[in-house]
Amino acid sequence: MTAHAPLLRPCRVGDPAAFGRVAVLMGGSSAEREVSLVTGAAVHQALRNRGVEAAAIDATGDLVAQLRDGGFDRVWIALHGRGGEDGTLQGLLEFLGLPYTGSGVLGSAIGMDKLRTKRLLHGAGLPTARYGVLRDEADLAEVVAQLGLPLMVKPAAEGSSIGMTRVDTAGQLPEAWRLAGGYGGEVIAEEWIAGPEYTVGILDGQALPAIRIEAQGRFYDYHAKYISDETRYVCPAGLSQADQRALADLALAAFDAVGCRGWGRVDLMVHPVAGPMILELNTVPGMTSHSLVPMAAAAAGIGFDELVWRILETSLPAAPAGGRA
Repeated sequence: MTAHAPLLRPCRVGDPAAFGRVAVLMGGSSAEREVSLVTGAAVHQALRNRGVEAAAIDATGDLVAQLRDGGFDRVWIALHGRGGEDGTLQGLLEFLGLPYTGSGVLGSAIGMDKLRTKRLLHGAGLPTARYGVLRDEADLAEVVAQLGLPLMVKPAAEGSSIGMTRVDTAGQLPEAWRLAGGYGGEVIAEEWIAGPEYTVGILDGQALPAIRIEAQGRFYDYHAKYISDETRYVCPAGLSQADQRALADLALAAFDAVGCRGWGRVDLMVHPVAGPMILELNTVPGMTSHSLVPMAAAAAGIGFDELVWRILETSLPAAPAGGRA
């Protein structure tokens, strides 16, 4: 794994009792509910396999009462999408005084918002695909003129490729815009990058081995991510040591720029001329049988149960670099 010189090092735990009682939050009401239920079930089982007292909670109904009255000491967030990785849940947990896995309020809120993430990355001097915002019909022709075709149209605040469309002709753009806009919030159009796609998992301030994604369809959509058995994942990705390091450094820089912490994933594509481009950040990536962070962790010698444990360790106070936990 590639390290990103941390000021703090994660607390290492040997006794599962040190975690106390853990709530695994899953499900919820976002468009990614079904994926979240699968992630949460896998995380819950992994924690129990390691002797952690863990309870699986579908984050519906009176979640505040469930967390307040459940005798929990910390939370493993397995909620994808809105309400789970957009800062709202993190704010609630901060208010309740419950430590949790993953990024805080700010990093979660920015990471979930693709438009703000892009603006921040651009301001930080980090490469990201050119884009335009589609607010009304007048923007449709303008974005084609600026970015050309094909384009990728997507909701700014959804994950798992939900609401995304590849647009090959100007005539397809209005329907793609309406589809993405149907999820609420802003809609962005990105230039199409005809190059290989990679993803880099982040754990404890380190980059896991990059994975090259080879989707068989037009792009890496929801079906390719969670259903298809034809999508190919290549890890190690077949990169030179220098290229592997470049992707890792770029992913870590993006993670830091957005204010993320603990664990996550950065998706990139390699432009044939401009080189690696950051697509987006994921602050609560999937942990299903098709998921990428577990795959990258396995390539680094970290099994699934150990990965879930190490992510839970990020909910504990970190120690100064060089100090004792």
